[in-house]
Amino acid sequence: MRAQSDPIKVLHVINDLSVGGAEMVLYRLLSAIDRRRFDCTVVSLKDNGTLRAQIAALGVPVHSLAIAGPAIRPASIWRLLRLLKQAAPDIIQGWLPHGNLIALLAGTFTSERVPVIWNIRQSLESFEYEKPMTQKAIKLGSRLSRKPATIVYNSRSGAAQHEEFGYSAAKATVIHNGFDTKVFAPSIEARACVRAELGVAADTVLIGLVSRYHAVKNHANFLRAAAELRKRYSNVEFVMCGSGVSWDNRPLRQLIQDLALTSAVHLLGPRPDMPRIIAALDIAASASYGEGFPNAIGEAMACAVPCVVTDVSDLSWIIKNAGIVVPKNDASSMAQAFAEMLELGVEARHVLGGNGRARVMEHFRLTAIAEKYSTLYESVLARNARERNNAPFPSRSEVYSDSSTPETVDAPV
Repeated sequence: MRAQSDPIKVLHVINDLSVGGAEMVLYRLLSAIDRRRFDCTVVSLKDNGTLRAQIAALGVPVHSLAIAGPAIRPASIWRLLRLLKQAAPDIIQGWLPHGNLIALLAGTFTSERVPVIWNIRQSLESFEYEKPMTQKAIKLGSRLSRKPATIVYNSRSGAAQHEEFGYSAAKATVIHNGFDTKVFAPSIEARACVRAELGVAADTVLIGLVSRYHAVKNHANFLRAAAELRKRYSNVEFVMCGSGVSWDNRPLRQLIQDLALTSAVHLLGPRPDMPRIIAALDIAASASYGEGFPNAIGEAMACAVPCVVTDVSDLSWIIKNAGIVVPKNDASSMAQAFAEMLELGVEARHVLGGNGRARVMEHFRLTAIAEKYSTLYESVLARNARERNNAPFPSRSEVYSDSSTPETVDAPV
């Protein structure tokens, strides 16, 4: 039994620890949460991810279930059982569709009714772009969504879309992404040194798209807008970075060549120095078909970089007076928005950028977001203590009820 003065033990369950949006949110939360109040442990479904060492460096134990294929094996179940006994969590928090389902499964193995929290980071505007197993996990999640204590969404629209899809509206709460405004900050030095690294003139306007290579991110639309803009302005170049965004990517390279943009595009791949790269931009873009809360846009706002974004999720509310919102998959509208930004001039763009940083300071500071999670954990634990005699967690057969085998539940993305 946990003493009231003891820190609350939180077990975070996530698919892997690659550098993705949800993974970075988890890492930042762990870096900012009060460790006197919360004792955190992380378990990944897969045995990979470059964030593993960074999380461990925070002093947070990191474990893996080593699920290598499309099904969860008995060995992984035994690892989960041992971990639950060792960690003795007070709360289990899942991240993303597969992590949420495994978190719920883990709750059935606890001797006491340990509350489970789900964390949903995506919108459903782009459901068709998800992998088949992820689609199945999302569908199964709707059937089980009354079982977790709370479902955290990172956008209002994401919550509304999931509710329309069948997820429990009564369980929903929204906690937006948070950003460290000391790490992501305006930097004249970054602007100068990145331009020197890329070999571009000091007065070249740099427009950036920071995103992993995935169909939902719509890199093609960004590049088509870039090609239109270059017909009118020769002093603009384009920076693209993220996993899969390199010259080794043949479809991406071919599109750039077809659009005659080779000399104007810089493909940087995944970068460990994202605060420096983003602070060097004049304009940041998001061209996605669908988003939850894109970290890159929040980071750009924190760096006082004005934004051009597609009208998806909560982005129009997020950026507010810090940029321009355009229809999704409309290259001409995006090109026109870029042109408007260029015509504003440096000083006016600085004003927009300043609006964005002020908005992050007001609504999306990492310390404030970490405190919202802290308050949530404490309230969930208190409510659970009052409701111990209510209905138990679903049985493992209920969690697997969508299939005669566990593949559809446990297969990682």
